[in-house]
Amino acid sequence: MASTRSSSAQWPVAIGEAARRAGVSARMLRHYESLGLLPQVARSDSGYRQYSAADVHVLRFIRRSRDLGFSIEEITTLLGLWQDQARTSASVKQIAQAHIASLAERIAAMQAMQRSLQSLVQCCHGDDRPDCPILDDLAAADEASVRPS
Repeated sequence: MASTRSSSAQWPVAIGEAARRAGVSARMLRHYESLGLLPQVARSDSGYRQYSAADVHVLRFIRRSRDLGFSIEEITTLLGLWQDQARTSASVKQIAQAHIASLAERIAAMQAMQRSLQSLVQCCHGDDRPDCPILDDLAAADEASVRPS
C-alpha cells in the first residue's frame, strides 16, 4: 500500500524523488539533463528542479536503454524516435540490430580474453617459485607492441 501512495503522490516532485521513481541516482539525473537527454525541467520560485510524471517516464526510458547497453548517442536517437509519432519501426529495429552486432563482437572479444587467461592460469604453478607464465606473457605482449615492424 505504501508504494501505491508514493507513486500516486502529487506532481511535480523534487530531484531526489524523481530519481528514486526512475531508478537512477540524482547525480545521473543531472548528468542526463546536462547531455540534453531530458528536456529543461521546470523550477520552483526558489530555483529547485521540479520533475513531472512525463520527465520520470523519460528517465525510465533512458535507464532501461542504458541497462541494455545503448550508448548515449544511440539513446539520443532512440528518444527522438520514441517521441516522433511519424517514426518507422524499421529505424528503431536497425539501431537495435546494430547494437546486437556490437554486443556480439564485444562478447566474442571477452570470450577470447577469457580463454587466453584460462590458458595462462593453467600454465602457472601458483607456488613459491618466482617464475610466472602470466607475468611473462604480459611482459612479452608489451615488448611485441613496441617492436618496429
